[in-house]
Amino acid sequence: MRARASSTRTGGRRAPQRPAPRTGTGVHRLYGLLAVLLLLGAGLVLPAGGARAADNGTWGVFPTPPAGAALSDRAYFFHQGEAGSTVADSVTIVNSSDRDLTFRVFATDAVNTPSGGAFALLPVEERPADLGRWIVLPAEMAQPLTVPAKGRKDVPFTVKVPGDATPGDHVGGIVVLGTAVEGVRQEGGVRVGVKRSVGARLYFRVPGPLTPGLSVEDVRVNRSAPLLPWVHDARATVSYALVNRGNVVVEPTVTVSARGLFGRGVLDRPARELKVSLLPGQRVELTEDWPDAPQSDRVTVRVRAGAAAHPDLVSESEVAFLAVPWPAVGVLLVLAGAGAGLWALRRGRRARAAADRPAPAPDPAGAR
Repeated sequence: MRARASSTRTGGRRAPQRPAPRTGTGVHRLYGLLAVLLLLGAGLVLPAGGARAADNGTWGVFPTPPAGAALSDRAYFFHQGEAGSTVADSVTIVNSSDRDLTFRVFATDAVNTPSGGAFALLPVEERPADLGRWIVLPAEMAQPLTVPAKGRKDVPFTVKVPGDATPGDHVGGIVVLGTAVEGVRQEGGVRVGVKRSVGARLYFRVPGPLTPGLSVEDVRVNRSAPLLPWVHDARATVSYALVNRGNVVVEPTVTVSARGLFGRGVLDRPARELKVSLLPGQRVELTEDWPDAPQSDRVTVRVRAGAAAHPDLVSESEVAFLAVPWPAVGVLLVLAGAGAGLWALRRGRRARAAADRPAPAPDPAGAR
């Protein structure tokens, strides 16, 4: 199958083509797992999962609200500042439990998870390279922070924008990682301790030329055909990658369609929002189920992506494949081969029987 992609269009201008980040091979980075590699007896200690915004039921992390306002009044941090500027704010950590809790507080960069595109924050052992480096926490945050039961702590911080900061959106967060091991799970021969973390997102925009960029790449179709075609439906999965090659966050909408021979429509999904905030420079792999794929046809699948906030931002890519009910074809070939073998066997037996039959005696009358 060969995929063909069109270039990204952004208001008549081509978006700057940033290299897509490498997804890595071998041991992949565990995005959003915020791992703390501590020895616990014979096991490793890992947090329970990605940093989740706001509250996990035991503790919460929120942008500090103005005096008298509710914590929920600010869902995320949103700031803007010129290159070389400094912005100050504060994050609030709330302990809803009946006991004192101790945390590790740190700042880091945000990413999209490679599969599905969920928002995640880099693990604690991975050094940030962008906004996470700009965020400066108080020096005492280098040590564990204890928040009393039913209490809260306000932690001030500053964002020091480098003088050479590039225009556009920079995304990260402040993460609060519980130091207590809340459980142990077995992974192969290793006992893994579980910790939990919560993160508050921080979106920061540096003014300057803003160029949305979105590219559809690597469209693929994985198809499974039933043994009895036209009795059971064939199924397929359309896989594709979305890459943000611009410098602003994009919320993509995607349309998936397919045409058979002579342009006959065999799939026409309406445009839908993916509920994914695709961060600059990120690449995500997405899939679309196709439960009633054609049994036999010459099919071209097209994936088209855009963004409601950027009407001129359009990218599409397509791939063609030949739908053949191979299991049924295999069964027919086996049956045809068996039938041909039986026919050849019977024909051979008849030929041998004819050869073994004695020749008829000559007619005496005809011999005169």
